[in-house]
Amino acid sequence: MGKKILIIDDDLHVGNVLEEALEKEGYVVSRAYSGTEALLYLSGTKPDLVLLDLMLPGLSGEEVLPRIKGIPVIVVSAKVDIDNKVDLLLGGAVDYVTKPFQMKELLARISVHLRESIGSDDSGIRRCGDLMLDADRRTVILGGNDVRLTRTEFAILKLLMQNPSLVVTKSQILDRIAQDTPDCTESSLKTHISHLRAKLRAAQGMDYIEAVWGIGFKMNEKKENP
Repeated sequence: MGKKILIIDDDLHVGNVLEEALEKEGYVVSRAYSGTEALLYLSGTKPDLVLLDLMLPGLSGEEVLPRIKGIPVIVVSAKVDIDNKVDLLLGGAVDYVTKPFQMKELLARISVHLRESIGSDDSGIRRCGDLMLDADRRTVILGGNDVRLTRTEFAILKLLMQNPSLVVTKSQILDRIAQDTPDCTESSLKTHISHLRAKLRAAQGMDYIEAVWGIGFKMNEKKENP
């Protein structure tokens, strides 16, 4: 069965066009026409990706977005304000497509985000250059030396290494590590990441984690000296 996509849009024409195009690509499509209906659907079903319009009857898209956990959300909206886009990306959206859109471009973005959606594999060994994380033993080795991390720092590093080519937003980090690290909050996240980056730099003099301004963090493939 194909990947499941939920369209949240009260515009029947746009929804119909999207549904037809997505089904041609082999996706399984569901529809919601309001924020309330969308949340009701999501309470019982977890699609692989959500297409979210902002101007919805009842609950707006901005109000619905933070309630969608662990699912990539692409905002599809006629609003073009840059500050609005940044706020939505910080709020958990993985992408923002402005109406009217080119279907070919939207389909490409959907494909990318489904391929790069946040991993949840809690086991195995991950490597990034000389950095190795063993999720089973909960150890981190860099340049042959053990790096002692707190529970929260380990959870953050594991998530970033599971998705080395993906920028992980702050809200996605908080959502994914919440079960393991209830002490990590929005206000303390920056401190945890700062300490983690400092420990990795101290071990080998390289910056393994890159801050992507206004969005989140990712593994630094270049690993240049800070």
